[in-house]
Parts: sequence; C-alpha cells; structure tokens
Amino acid sequence: MNLKHLYYFWKTAKSGGVVRAGEALHVTPQTISTQIRLLEESLDTQLFARDGRALELTPAGQVALEYADEMFSLSAELEEALRHYPKGRPMEFRVGVSDAVPKSLAYRLLRPAVDPADPVRIICREARLERLLSELAIHKLDLVIADSPVPPSVDVRAYNHRLGASGLSFIAARSLLALHPGALADGGDFPVCVGRLPLLLPGEGSAIRRCLVDWLDRQRLRPRIVGEFDDTALMTAFGRAGVGIFAVPSTIEAETLASGDVLLLGRAEDVSLAYFAISVERRLTHPCVLAISDAARQGLEG
Repeated sequence: MNLKHLYYFWKTAKSGGVVRAGEALHVTPQTISTQIRLLEESLDTQLFARDGRALELTPAGQVALEYADEMFSLSAELEEALRHYPKGRPMEFRVGVSDAVPKSLAYRLLRPAVDPADPVRIICREARLERLLSELAIHKLDLVIADSPVPPSVDVRAYNHRLGASGLSFIAARSLLALHPGALADGGDFPVCVGRLPLLLPGEGSAIRRCLVDWLDRQRLRPRIVGEFDDTALMTAFGRAGVGIFAVPSTIEAETLASGDVLLLGRAEDVSLAYFAISVERRLTHPCVLAISDAARQGLEG
C-alpha cells in the first residue's frame, strides 16, 4: 500500500471533500481523486461513495480512516519526539497557557521545564483555550496548560493529561475588612462572611468561576458582585486594593498571603480545581513536558 495514497485519502476524509483537501495540500482536486482511486484499486475496496455531489465514507472507508488516524498520529508524535533533540543549540519548548490559569500557578507548573544543566528556550503564549488548541493541532505548540480538558465542542485530536487538583481559598484585603467591620461579627465566620462582602469573579468560561458559582449556590450565599476579570492577575490586584474578596487555588494560597496586605477568610473544602497538560501525544515524550508532569503530580496540591 502506498502511504502517499493513504495520506491523500485521510486528508480528504478529514477535510470533507477533494476540493478542500486539494486546497490544504496545494494540489488539484483531480490529483486527489487519482490518488484515492489508486488506493482503492490496490486494496480492491471502495472507500468513498457519492451522495449527490458529496462524498461519504463506506464501511470499509470508516475502518481505513480509523487506522489512518492512528498511523498519522503516531507519525506526528515521532516527528515531535525527534525534533526535541536538536544539535548545537538550546531545545525549544513552546507552551500555551490558558488565560484562566493564574500566573503564579502557571509559573509553578512550568518552572521544572527550565533546567540549567540542559538549556531550554521556553516560548510561552497566553490566550483563550480554544485558540491555543488550534495552534496545538498544527504543531505550533508542544503543550497547553489549562484548567479544563479539551471541550467537546472543539474538534481537535488531543489528549488530556491530568496534572493534579487544588482546593479553593477565599482572600480579603485588610483594608476591605476595615471598611466592613460587621462582616465577621455576629456569627459571620466563614463561609457566612463571603455573603456579606463584595466579591470579585473570574471571567466567564473559566473552571474556577464555575466551581465558585456552584459552591455559592450550595452554600446559599448571594454576595454582591463588584467585578469580573478574564485576567486573574488583574483580579488579584483589585482584590489587594480592597475592591472585593477573591478566590484563588489553595496551592498558591501561601504566596498570595505572603505580602501581608491580605488575609485568608477560609477554604472551600468540597471544591476541587483540576489542571491539565494537553498535548497531541498519547504518551508524553517531550522531556520538558515529562518534567512538568512529574513535578505537578508530586507537588501541585502541596
């Protein structure tokens, strides 16, 4: 079997037709059709059937597509694995970080990838998860760090590698508590005090927001929302300035409190925020990714 013929068949099936496949491969539709016909002749099996002007996979074509998916996925993994061992220059590690992941947590996760004994040039991009996944799919990124697995609505062949989980901690500026002295009085201990203080929320679509809103509903708390932020660092800055209380993953609680201008109100013990490394590899092979995964499993929840 000619792998070039199989590749043209695979691109046609994935693209939805010979015209789109030809555009992706920069060849004419006639060339695509010829390659597929040669593949069908070599297999003595029809892979596509026409439905009007559209092409549909036959049952044999469905089987061929599943095997082709596996073959070309492994081929991409091999290419990626070998590319990570360049000679004479530092290894490049291209990682995307979802904008919903707090910066300090992203640093903690990525820090193990930078080894002075084995120089690495880290190229870090931050954006919404959907955009990062599209770049991952075309191998512009080696890894994506996110607070959720690949959404079902995103048509990207990628694998979720769970790094670990963290609880949720509620933080308030000392200046905010001074303005609301009654919030902690008269049985206002945590979590009751959360309902008595203004609250800052992470942006729509982030896992921490979904967990936080669900937790508030379970506790029957209705705090006054005074701000919503896609950028968690900006939310934290507003929180430190006393605009409202804010929630952070418990794994970065200590460093958030280190400045002394904020206090811990309490922890939501029944909340678990999971974090993921998303890659096109089923089996992790990139040394930087392996370092991140190993370190996260040992200490993310610490």
